[in-house]
Amino acid sequence: MRAAGPGPLRLLIGSFLAAILCGTMLLRLPLATPPDQRIGWLDALFTATSATCVTGLTVRDTGTGFTPFGQGVILGLIQVGGLGVMTFSLFILALLGGRVSLAQRSIFERTIGGAASHQVRPLLRLVFLFTFGCEAAGALILFLRWWPEMGAARALWHSVFHSISAFCQAGFFLRPDSLAAWRSDPLVVLPVSILILLGGFGFFTLYDAAQAARTGSRSRLSVHSKLAFVVSAVLVVLGTMAIWVLEAGRAFAGMGPGEQLLAAYFQSVTTRSGGLTTVDIATLGPGTLFLMIILMAIGGSPGSCAGGIKTTTLGVLVVATVSRLRGHRHVNVFRRTLGPETVQNTLTLAQVGLAVALAGAFALLLMETHGRYGGDEPAAFIAYLFETVSALGTVGLSTGVTPGLSPAGKLLVAFLMFCGRVGPLTLAAALASGRGTGDWQYPEEEVMVG
Repeated sequence: MRAAGPGPLRLLIGSFLAAILCGTMLLRLPLATPPDQRIGWLDALFTATSATCVTGLTVRDTGTGFTPFGQGVILGLIQVGGLGVMTFSLFILALLGGRVSLAQRSIFERTIGGAASHQVRPLLRLVFLFTFGCEAAGALILFLRWWPEMGAARALWHSVFHSISAFCQAGFFLRPDSLAAWRSDPLVVLPVSILILLGGFGFFTLYDAAQAARTGSRSRLSVHSKLAFVVSAVLVVLGTMAIWVLEAGRAFAGMGPGEQLLAAYFQSVTTRSGGLTTVDIATLGPGTLFLMIILMAIGGSPGSCAGGIKTTTLGVLVVATVSRLRGHRHVNVFRRTLGPETVQNTLTLAQVGLAVALAGAFALLLMETHGRYGGDEPAAFIAYLFETVSALGTVGLSTGVTPGLSPAGKLLVAFLMFCGRVGPLTLAAALASGRGTGDWQYPEEEVMVG
């Protein structure tokens, strides 16, 4: 069965490219921008790529640089790109009673992150019900909070826009300061952070958890789901504590202890592909920015709207390293043994991600001038490294360099966003497609390492 062959991969990449091109054309329409702020082809392409790849890096303010029609186009691209273009196509096909081909089924499996060949239609319904249910619940809570200060119509649009943006890990917002105005408001911070967390767990992980909850047995959870939940929880807690300690006397100075904790918690959550923020990223210290780069590189869980190398990849890397240091021949976790192919695929994903991030940062540094930093090259280095990992991890956080990028820099960042959204899916499909041609073995020989 060649379900993961070149056909499905081309279909996956082509579907995202088609959505980006359509979005670019729509954003170029006079209806999409104010009369005095027409958008060029490059900026329209950048914005459409950022929305479809659910990243959130922007070259202009979404709230003032686009009309309601333009904002609607961006929101539509976010929703389609977050769930996957092919997932939407399959859902429409299922509603119409059409047959799902093997290639389409393969792409759906990769999009949701689970083997679902025999139950595509039930899982499609679950994915859409869960997605729209979470987005509707989040929008309702935000609407009730914002109604008194914004009015019904504006509060409704803001709540729907930010709820979808949060769940799809898009990072787009309608205010120049993102959510900074409500950084101490739990009725805004907590619902948005929960939407980001739910959108970052992955549909297969949530489906697995629902099945285990229905049977009342945690032991039914797969190793994949256990790793996703455990690693996510550890990263949120450790990230919150570290950011709080690092910024208590800097960006968080003047805040009360409760407000500092809430701000640190939100940055820890949103860094792993959320993109929304309650503080100015440019005010954070270099230590905090470097920590956020690490969290952005990890991202969410497989089959989710989030980017990065994924939580389960980190989990397998840690477990495999500990097992190796202890001299164990097998990699064991949660009373299960991971196969050698799983460990090898994990190493490949991590190595490719690191290589692309380093190459992208190097290229961006070569393309961009550092005059804005007054000759402070270390500040430029951390800023452009942050931008690169944010694009590749489809996070959308920025220290403020995005609008000032050169045309070549914008194209590079757009390419990194596309790689960050589509690349992990295609790489995973390639690894799962079995042995390639020319896979032979020579006599073994040892090489000294370390």
